[in-house]
Amino acid sequence: MNSKRDQDKRSTSQSAFNLSLVAVAGQVGCLTLVIVLASLFGGLWLDNQFQTKPVITVGLMLLSVPVTLVMMFWVVRTATRHLNTDYPHPVDFTEEEEESGKTP
Repeated sequence: MNSKRDQDKRSTSQSAFNLSLVAVAGQVGCLTLVIVLASLFGGLWLDNQFQTKPVITVGLMLLSVPVTLVMMFWVVRTATRHLNTDYPHPVDFTEEEEESGKTP
């Protein structure tokens, strides 16, 4: 049978895992916003400098899509590499729990 300590450890592990996922999602969201805004304002400024009203802005906005996707992929890969894998996966449960019908 699982003790209270095992359940607390599993709950703490699940909470830490969830917080890590939230942090990664926040990083990806902020990174996307920064890239899109930099493309927009950089394009507007360059269009103003060279008198090419929408051309550079549209080009940079289109270019920001693949750049954002590559950066998202890189951030998620880096973050998942650093996740603590010493604990069992938070949603895994033992054979005893499966047999008794108790799931976390």
